[in-house]
Amino acid sequence: MRPTVHDIAAEAGVSLATVDRVLNNRPGVRSVTRDKVERAIATLGYVRDVAAANLAKSRSYPLIFILPEGENAFMRGLEAEIEAAIARSAVERTEITILSVPAFDAAALAAALDDARRRTPAGVAVVAVEAPEVVAAVGRLREDGIAVVTLVSDLTGSERDHFAGVDNIAAGRTAGSLMRRFLGGRDGPVAIVAGSMLVRDHRDRLEGFSTAVNEGAAKRHLLPVVEGHDDPTEVETLVRDLLAAHADLAGIYSLGAGNRGLIAALEEAGRQSEICAIAHELTPYSRAALVSGTIDALLNQDAGHEVRSAIRVLKARADGLSMIEAQERIRIDIFLKDNLPVEPA
Repeated sequence: MRPTVHDIAAEAGVSLATVDRVLNNRPGVRSVTRDKVERAIATLGYVRDVAAANLAKSRSYPLIFILPEGENAFMRGLEAEIEAAIARSAVERTEITILSVPAFDAAALAAALDDARRRTPAGVAVVAVEAPEVVAAVGRLREDGIAVVTLVSDLTGSERDHFAGVDNIAAGRTAGSLMRRFLGGRDGPVAIVAGSMLVRDHRDRLEGFSTAVNEGAAKRHLLPVVEGHDDPTEVETLVRDLLAAHADLAGIYSLGAGNRGLIAALEEAGRQSEICAIAHELTPYSRAALVSGTIDALLNQDAGHEVRSAIRVLKARADGLSMIEAQERIRIDIFLKDNLPVEPA
């Protein structure tokens, strides 16, 4: 049996009320009495169940999520998962606020992080843009004892507590391996469409893809990366230009969002069956394109798992508890049209 507060009181020869004051670091306990209680805790090996204590006290956790604005379908799906978490707030004892910032705008993101800091939440989850001012803003949150989880895209050199997202180098390597296998000995270059090289997840995917697609004897020519800023209209224009400039184009790897533009450009040119297209994230648009054959494979991360993971980690950090690493590992899903999950009702 685990030792209880009753055991501590008996060992120290004090009342339950005194034990409670010591455990909660409240005043009104003489130093000699406090020492007796702390020695009893050490002797018995008592480990406090913080979660149970917080439940008994009806503690609530104010949390802030900071997301990019825009038409990125995956980000809007992520936002929907946060809204679902808000609907569960009474059960999970959270008070969640969503702040929105322009996509890929480091200055706006740093300002939003400082805004979050002034609100003194228990924790902040943020889709990061890699920039010195963002790293500094995260550091200011941590100086105030506010936990920070980066969501989807990590932040190099920051003091964040945890990253809730997939291994993006592995995701890029998976895309590169699939592209190499799908194309086989077929000639022709491969185009790469990114959102922005300002975000870590896109740079990591590019690194993994570039390495894996050229493993083996035959080397594949990769065209210079183009950036569509996750905007479908901009991506459509870029892909249309690539198709016009490269009649022998063999493949396209879309490592960001804006895939409605990719799909539209390929179908408008009538080249969807001849070009291997690999993209990220299962959305209504990419699902339909996978079924029709316009997209050959999708790599997906579970937005709901990422949101739930961020909440668990932020609550644990607020309580000074460790997390369960295996529970917070986000897997990479590989979808072909043959293994699509049942479409949500």
